[in-house]
Amino acid sequence: MKRPIRAFAAIGLFLAGTAAVITTAASPAQADVRICEQFGSTTIQGRYVVQNNRWGSTAEQCINVTNTGFSIVSQQGSAATNGAPLSYPSVFFGCHYTNCSPGTNLPLQVSQISSVPTSISYAYTGGTYNASFDIWLDPTPKRDGVNQMEIMIWFNRQGSIQPIGSSVGNGNVGGRTWDVWRGSNGSNNVISYVAPSAINSWNFNVLDFVNDARNRGAITNSWYLTSIQAGFEPWNGGVGLGVNSFSTTVNQGTPPTTPGTSPGTTTPPPGGGGACRVAYTANSWNNGFTGNVTVTNTSSSTVNGWTLGFSFPSGQQITNTWNASVTQSGSSVTARNVGHNGTIAPGANATFGFQGTHGGTNGAPSGWTLNGTACST
Repeated sequence: MKRPIRAFAAIGLFLAGTAAVITTAASPAQADVRICEQFGSTTIQGRYVVQNNRWGSTAEQCINVTNTGFSIVSQQGSAATNGAPLSYPSVFFGCHYTNCSPGTNLPLQVSQISSVPTSISYAYTGGTYNASFDIWLDPTPKRDGVNQMEIMIWFNRQGSIQPIGSSVGNGNVGGRTWDVWRGSNGSNNVISYVAPSAINSWNFNVLDFVNDARNRGAITNSWYLTSIQAGFEPWNGGVGLGVNSFSTTVNQGTPPTTPGTSPGTTTPPPGGGGACRVAYTANSWNNGFTGNVTVTNTSSSTVNGWTLGFSFPSGQQITNTWNASVTQSGSSVTARNVGHNGTIAPGANATFGFQGTHGGTNGAPSGWTLNGTACST
């Protein structure tokens, strides 16, 4: 994953660090470039970044970088399988913690992407790990820090590990059937697609998974694709794991649509979040106020990980929050669940609150959306 914690096991802590970078300018990396630095990286083919990204352990991990990928050649750490993995050695296209691949056109708004043809080939060995292909998205063209949406494709799973959240049933994406999981690690929402058996190599369109996440109400076409990453999350062992080859191209243009839909349409399927109702109460004084929000799941499907959007009408500014992670840009506000309240069963609700300031008028928010779907009030 990245320096932000990978979507895992029920742990939701992120580790941020200062990257130690090995650079080869814009020229491709030569074979047998060895990286052991915690966040060391290099470029290959003048197009992709390969990173060691040992965010979860102080034990040694080294990778050998070739002109087409990398392999793990030393892994001294070990982690409990009910916790977070040790690391996320990976190759990526796009931007990760200010480290952007050469010449990338990411971040790019989903509505401006026509296709993302991608090819990946993995090498597997023993140990406890997953082969994880990550797709990161955010409402803003973010080049640093944690994105709000992580799509994980588990090409292989070895050992007693599982994705964040809970299984929401099977789904068909890219002509394959997946066990789909949904949840939150406390800092970002996660949708994971777990292959029933190991996939060694595959040519596919990343946009298929982005569209499925959109159709589940997790994002909209106004969100930005920020990076595409392929690597491993090891808990134990892992020497010999490798990405033999990786390539991707983000083609700009109008995305194709299916009959009866448009690029901006969000049609949540079963398990995607469905309908919702929001109740808002405020207590105002002078130029300050508190607000309390209750969001009720009025659908027949469980919500696993939620993002609630709304807008202030009168220049209010949030200064403190509880029971949600809240960000604000101008009048637009985005609230995301925290670890303990990410699941909302049908008929159940989640509550959170905030304190803020106003300029003498404290009008009620409007435009409530849950995972991209409009809510009643």
